[in-house]
Amino acid sequence: MSGEAFISGEIKRTVDDRFRISLPAEMAQAVTDESGETMLTKERAGCLSLWKAADWQARHDQGVDLIKQKIQAHRLENRWDEVQRLGRLLSTRNRTIQLANRSRCTIPEGFREFLGVQPNQEVMIVGAVICVEIWNLSAWQNLLEQDMPEFGTLFKELSG
Repeated sequence: MSGEAFISGEIKRTVDDRFRISLPAEMAQAVTDESGETMLTKERAGCLSLWKAADWQARHDQGVDLIKQKIQAHRLENRWDEVQRLGRLLSTRNRTIQLANRSRCTIPEGFREFLGVQPNQEVMIVGAVICVEIWNLSAWQNLLEQDMPEFGTLFKELSG
């Protein structure tokens, strides 16, 4: 992450007939890199996230390089099942997209099912400091109910 953005806010949007969502302009700008690319990723069931593609790719490549070094050093030979599992998840987790006019994001097949929404259904767009998240409303509500009691403690830990 480049560090200049601190993305926050929460707004409902409706998925249109073509699985498009209009993002708030400031959020769209925060997740679009100089080449105009945004990375769409699967985060958790009911949630997709949007990142500046170059920032996300740099973070991804750094992790993959470390794993490659461990494989070459024969440090993961007893963990091939985990390596294969990671490979499958890496293969399906992300896609580079470009936001269209009016900061519109089209949700591709495979990502739609993961988000769990249909056309004309509302989603919650959430600024998550370093990325923008698109949430299925029920998954968002469940997460808030789970995490909100810990807000004060988390804020103190991270800001202290």
